[in-house]
Amino acid sequence: MRPLRPRALLLALCLAPAPVLAQDYVVDLSQIDPAAILASAGDVLMRAPDAAIDDLFQAAHRASQTPRDAATLCALFDPHADRSFEALAATANRLGPDSRQRFGTALLNIAAAGAQSPRQPFDAAAATKTLKQAGVTAMLLHDDFMLGMTASGADAASRDARCRSFGWMLDALKDVPLAQRAAATRLMLNEGLQQLGPR
Repeated sequence: MRPLRPRALLLALCLAPAPVLAQDYVVDLSQIDPAAILASAGDVLMRAPDAAIDDLFQAAHRASQTPRDAATLCALFDPHADRSFEALAATANRLGPDSRQRFGTALLNIAAAGAQSPRQPFDAAAATKTLKQAGVTAMLLHDDFMLGMTASGADAASRDARCRSFGWMLDALKDVPLAQRAAATRLMLNEGLQQLGPR
């Protein structure tokens, strides 16, 4: 394995958990050159191995079990949301202490692994199929799933419905094989959940 490049090492150091209590854990990207690492976050996400991407999925799934954290996370997956590495870190810092540490550690793992790995194979069509199949599973289990997934309002009821459906989607995805789950996670990080909306 090649050593971390200087910028990637800097990113890892800025994301690394400090030896403090969980409630004091902060994901800090302020020292990163935005023209270098932050602007290439999509490439890092596509280079990180499936296991590292799955760490982020698992952190998101755990966080989605808490209503406050679910509301924070589901906003990331709106079609036009900012899902840059900087935005992911900012979202992590709005989570509760335990979720914040899990999410931050997952981002660190992706940054470190993605900086050292070749671009991973990615089939967008297959990932879309996995996401839609998970959507069908969630729809069969929850009558209001599609209602929430297609809610487009900015009011509290629409946001709550979207977040509820987002949690059900994550519940369905957790049971698919890791490679498919990682591909679907990459797709969601790139495009949100727009594949499940009306065409």
